[in-house]
Amino acid sequence: MNKKLMAVAVAGALAAPGLAMAQAGTNEAVIYGRFNLGIDQWKATGATTNTATTGDYKSRIRVYDSGSRVGFRGTEDLGGGLRAVWVIETGVNVDSGTTNGQSGTANSSSGTWATRDSYGGLEGGWGRLTWGRQSIFWVSGVNAQSGANYIMQDVNSTGYLGRTGLGVARESNVMAYNSPTMGGFNFTLSYEPKSEGVQGGTNNAKTDAKVFGATARYFGVVNVQLDYATNQSASGSGPGGSTPKNTGLKASVGWPYAPGANIALLYINIKNDNVAAATSGFTDGDKIKQSAAIINWEHTFGQIHALAEYGRVGDASGCTASTGVASCTDTGASAYLVAGRYLFSKRTAGYLAYLHYANKANANWDFNGAGMSSGNGQPGAFLPVSSVGADPQSIALGVIHNF
Repeated sequence: MNKKLMAVAVAGALAAPGLAMAQAGTNEAVIYGRFNLGIDQWKATGATTNTATTGDYKSRIRVYDSGSRVGFRGTEDLGGGLRAVWVIETGVNVDSGTTNGQSGTANSSSGTWATRDSYGGLEGGWGRLTWGRQSIFWVSGVNAQSGANYIMQDVNSTGYLGRTGLGVARESNVMAYNSPTMGGFNFTLSYEPKSEGVQGGTNNAKTDAKVFGATARYFGVVNVQLDYATNQSASGSGPGGSTPKNTGLKASVGWPYAPGANIALLYINIKNDNVAAATSGFTDGDKIKQSAAIINWEHTFGQIHALAEYGRVGDASGCTASTGVASCTDTGASAYLVAGRYLFSKRTAGYLAYLHYANKANANWDFNGAGMSSGNGQPGAFLPVSSVGADPQSIALGVIHNF
């Protein structure tokens, strides 16, 4: 027999069992995505102090990208009510083609494969079990969608309150269980063992850092969502050999009083235990608490979709220092959003939005997500501690299209 023909025959024989198995189930895959692009005028002025290199961020015109992405997702029917599920979603900065956000620093949700929520797993009547890069605490579901799905940003409800932060968002190496929905109720449990890293340093071989998250949801006449998460660093890695731990609680209730309309109230509480002065601006070892409340409204008038939000962050508590930037004095802030969208179709909308933050003298609440702030500061604050008191604001004209 011709050697080439023999090779083809052998390869076909070896592949046949796998081919038969693949054909036994239904395998569906789709490509999807979004672009969200526009132009805005952004500034953050009124800082408590100004130097040659820190303080105010002067007004600038920006062409921006906010959360554009490309994704692939699919399922395979394995029989007996069991399915394989998978998602690979990657953020793309369509404005620049780089990995950087508006501040010029890296946007962690873009640039490489699977930078956004991406996972694989199994699901059935018992629920869904997945492994991969997944969000914990990050979003507020149907009760607040402006920044997640409608425009470029919103009043920050993701777990960062300016001077305090949970430090949990879209996390890598997560195992998550999602329950089936029964009587309008479901829940999600998430766990991230932060065991990956390099050896060396004071905490060599310390691998007990971890993140845990739990979300409960109820859908009915009112929609309720409760999020809880903890973010614990490695044992002994904090000031004086302490163990830093951040805890977050977020509760929201929304009333969808008409089609395309909703009013919701959100409450957020963040606690940072055993903070380090170098990254928090407070005093080593402080245990800081801070809370916020946000009201969110949306209503659709024909092809016009109106959006508004208002939020307040209270002064932090638990500071050792009684005055200055390391104290809890004047660490509160407020913010509001007004926006309108024109719905060209179910997939495409144009929008005009104005978002304004008003920070007290020692506060630095800011935009969050998608690298949309031009401030370049500490994780969770985005403006450096030396820029407390500055008031970020943006007036934006953009278009969002889902495909």
